[in-house]
Amino acid sequence: MTQTNSMSVPNSTDTDTKGSNIPFLPIQERYPETWVTAEFIEQHQRPGIPVVLRQGVSEPEWNLDYLESKIGQHKFLCRFYGSERKTLDKRQWKTIGSGISAKSLSFSEYADLVRSGQAHQEDIYLAKCPLVETPLSASPSLQELGQKFNLLKGMTDFNLWAGAGGHTESLHYDTFDGTLIQLAGQKRVVLFPPSQLSNLYPFPLIGHLHHGLKLRSWFSQVYPDNPDFETFPGLKEAFKHRYEVVLNPGDVLYLPVGWWHEVSALGEGFVCSANRFWSVTPRRRLFSQWSSWRTYFAFLLSMPFMSLKFLQALLKSNRKEELEKVLRMF
Repeated sequence: MTQTNSMSVPNSTDTDTKGSNIPFLPIQERYPETWVTAEFIEQHQRPGIPVVLRQGVSEPEWNLDYLESKIGQHKFLCRFYGSERKTLDKRQWKTIGSGISAKSLSFSEYADLVRSGQAHQEDIYLAKCPLVETPLSASPSLQELGQKFNLLKGMTDFNLWAGAGGHTESLHYDTFDGTLIQLAGQKRVVLFPPSQLSNLYPFPLIGHLHHGLKLRSWFSQVYPDNPDFETFPGLKEAFKHRYEVVLNPGDVLYLPVGWWHEVSALGEGFVCSANRFWSVTPRRRLFSQWSSWRTYFAFLLSMPFMSLKFLQALLKSNRKEELEKVLRMF
């Protein structure tokens, strides 16, 4: 398995994708013709180091027309982020991630918002939309990923992440290993290793008592493309460990548990990817990280608030949709 990029040599700048002049380190890349699963296990899975498999899946372009033909009538919870959100100090945010206000729309209805420009203007996005009951989930090239990456136990099915260019999923980490598959357009991923937890200023745990899972302590309070070193001085150290990669259609990014990542859709057109979460192997990578335990404590602290939300959803006339919104926060 031939190595094409080193994890230890800083790149110059990210001038081509977003005009940033922030130095970064490259993520290692592999190609199908030199991919050896046993080498991936030793060099990436066991130590927990990200890698990109270029052209790792063979799929038609998942553009608007293709997706409408496959899932046009399927309904998904669509997140309404709002245009001003990205201009606010994150410490002013009242919702994050799956806690964002959402509305159930068919994919065709969402496609109309993209084509009209409303999705871009108001930052309306399809995020973490389960594909399990759609024909897309059965795609052979997606189903082969588990064996290729020695990821044998899926913790979720494949999820769709799609919308207009310009959207950003903010800096956070997950408590599972993940694969991110780029299927239309380009996405830029900014990453930091788990060791930078304190230097990336996650939201405080105590917030879960008052906001449940609407706020999330596994998200960072900082903007990696607009760093405030005065308010967050630890960022100077974190930025010594900043990695970046641009994903093109067909590319697959392996994201080990605990790695911070921010994902931005590039350009002005429709951009689409899918992801899946997997059980962590070896398990010591999961339980040896404070970030994992921190998330478990967060869920415990959120239970009183979330239990109340669950009961409120049961009493509403549109019970099914409201319950789905609550359950999707987990």
